[in-house]
Amino acid sequence: MPEARDPRTDTSKKARGTLSASSKAALLSIVSNSSLIAFKIVAGILSGSISIISEAIHSATDLIASMIAFFSVGRSSMPADREHPFGHGKIENVSGVAEGVLIFVAAGFILNEALGKITNPQPIEQAGLAIGVMLLSALVNTLVSRRLYRVSVAEHSMALEADSLHLKTDVYAALGVAFGLTLTLVTGWDILDPIIAIVVACLIVKEAYVLCKRGISFLLDSKLPDADEAKIIGIIEAHQNEIVDFHKLKTSRAGAMTNVDFHITLDPSMTVEDAHAIVGELKRDIASAFGPTRVSVHIDPGPHTKEQALR
Repeated sequence: MPEARDPRTDTSKKARGTLSASSKAALLSIVSNSSLIAFKIVAGILSGSISIISEAIHSATDLIASMIAFFSVGRSSMPADREHPFGHGKIENVSGVAEGVLIFVAAGFILNEALGKITNPQPIEQAGLAIGVMLLSALVNTLVSRRLYRVSVAEHSMALEADSLHLKTDVYAALGVAFGLTLTLVTGWDILDPIIAIVVACLIVKEAYVLCKRGISFLLDSKLPDADEAKIIGIIEAHQNEIVDFHKLKTSRAGAMTNVDFHITLDPSMTVEDAHAIVGELKRDIASAFGPTRVSVHIDPGPHTKEQALR
């Protein structure tokens, strides 16, 4: 079973400076967003559609988010040093909050422009081109978002997960804009365009709230979800024949690093070598289930048997 990795002695590709899978995925997001922004700006200018322009702004925030993700996954994987003895994992959590704030700003700009267009709706030109660009955007972002999510799960990267969420929201927004422009083209109701832009802005606000809430939660060392803690408890209880009991379980996450701390009670007659072996097995089992993990196990001497512990 894989051992819990110590970031201070990590010699993986991340630590040696070679682009990791996380960095490559973030770079893919940067390239795709840059291309889509160019297409949307051209389509927005030619069509005069505020909903297309709002999507271009949304993609611009996605591009900034992708750049932040690219920077943060590289920095968070750096080994621990004297100033950061527990590593740099929380850089990803900080980046998640920063991305959320940027998205709030973009949503405010879109709402301001859309409200102005409601009082003075403008006819849509080149609607076919605009619809085509939105459908292309939805397709590209679907593919890139799925790729980012797969890598985020494999690498335990919050920054990539946040970037994936950005793009997933962008897919829904692009499809909504394409549908709205189609209705505008069919009905001739130009006011639908700014209304669609407002709906896009509301989706973006919801996305920003989720990102900020989750990022701040991790920065405050909130515990892991109940399902994850239940999995840890199950791993510990699988060693019930070797330990008397366990208690004081504490968990948190910093970037890709999962932190687990708990106490176990052992038979006081057990040798140091045997106790060390049990702790090693627990660490390996937890690391096998959660990936990069820092596990701290405190050993308490207790009754010789579980029956005595229950008395």
